[in-house]
Amino acid sequence: MAKTIFITGASRGFGKIWAEAFLKRGDKVAATSRNVTGLQDLADAYGAAFLPLALDITDRAQCLAAVQQAHNQFGALDVVINNAGYGLFGAVEELSEQAVHDIIDANLLGTLWVTQAALPIMRAQGSGRIIQLSSVLGITSSPGSSIYSATKFAVEGLSEALYHEVKGFGIHVTLVEPNVFKTDFGGASAVHSQAIAAYDQVKASLYALPAFQPDNYGEPLATVPAILKLVDAENPPLRLFMGRAAYPWAQQVYAERLASWAEWQPVAEQAHG
Repeated sequence: MAKTIFITGASRGFGKIWAEAFLKRGDKVAATSRNVTGLQDLADAYGAAFLPLALDITDRAQCLAAVQQAHNQFGALDVVINNAGYGLFGAVEELSEQAVHDIIDANLLGTLWVTQAALPIMRAQGSGRIIQLSSVLGITSSPGSSIYSATKFAVEGLSEALYHEVKGFGIHVTLVEPNVFKTDFGGASAVHSQAIAAYDQVKASLYALPAFQPDNYGEPLATVPAILKLVDAENPPLRLFMGRAAYPWAQQVYAERLASWAEWQPVAEQAHG
């Protein structure tokens, strides 16, 4: 059965690829971007099945209106994919106040506003799926990725609570956690803080990690079968990695965390009183 899908940040990268994949199989898609010119080819090809919407996800009123417009147009809202967002790279000391406000507004609050817009509709339907684009950097952080990771850690916490809040309404929530893919995430889409030379060496260590070796960069088109399987799954997971480098990195990170927690557990117990 065809689904109605609302996806943000759909003018390029994962958003554009996934929107086209849904349309090709007969789904109806409402796709947002700050500039909808990047969606014109899909509008020309798919006509009434496709609704391009100009949206600034940092504007809550716009988010509420866009989701409502999609629902009015198609009469249902089966899947929301919060894909919009970007990377800001720089050491903690290098981050400017405005850049920090901007990325929190986009990556965290934009996700929240679209989610809030969708929930009343999905509760009334008694069904729905919300897919939040996180990152492997949403479960661990690395030099130079501090504030980007902070926004994705926040999306993780928000969405895990949401998962428990709405499962009784027939609404499924999944966090998608990609490793590095061959998109423009680290290129034209990225923002870089003004560098302080003292941090050059430690930031360079990020790119020595296995997950950041070019051989481990995923192919964006290869994510299509995974996202289709996810939106169709009867019991989707709370979390889904994408790419082959994320899971081994997570295994290493959590093994180190568990070992450290175990080592310091006697101190934790002493603090209990």
